[in-house]
Amino acid sequence: MGAIAEGFVAYVQPLIDQTDGSEKQLNRAMTIGQLCFNLALLPDDQQDRSLGELRSTLEMDDDEFDAFLRVVVFPMIQRHEEMFPQMHVHFPTATWQEVPSPWEYPKTAAPAEKHPVTDRYAPCPCNSGRKYKFCCGATRH
Repeated sequence: MGAIAEGFVAYVQPLIDQTDGSEKQLNRAMTIGQLCFNLALLPDDQQDRSLGELRSTLEMDDDEFDAFLRVVVFPMIQRHEEMFPQMHVHFPTATWQEVPSPWEYPKTAAPAEKHPVTDRYAPCPCNSGRKYKFCCGATRH
């Protein structure tokens, strides 16, 4: 088992310990563990929104859901913060719309010098990624 899998199993171990060892209960423990792991990575406002959506998905009344949060979810989120503190360093948030995609950056080649000894079909020495004959060698007559 890899290091990531071992870390996850160590994280979910309290839930696994509460099962009877059956496949159904182990799968349920792992699913709840994954849910808590993912919730722990969200900022507080998104956690609240996700928990609200979860409340409407689970077939629990309000008291059962509140007990589930208090007994399982919140302790597992706290466990995540203790076991993986490096994952809880918060950076300024940027939405995916604010980050330009790589193809939006203008491609500029370094200022080119003529390279008279370069083969026309070789990669251009200016590191533009183009062939010399279509880049710096294009104006050579």
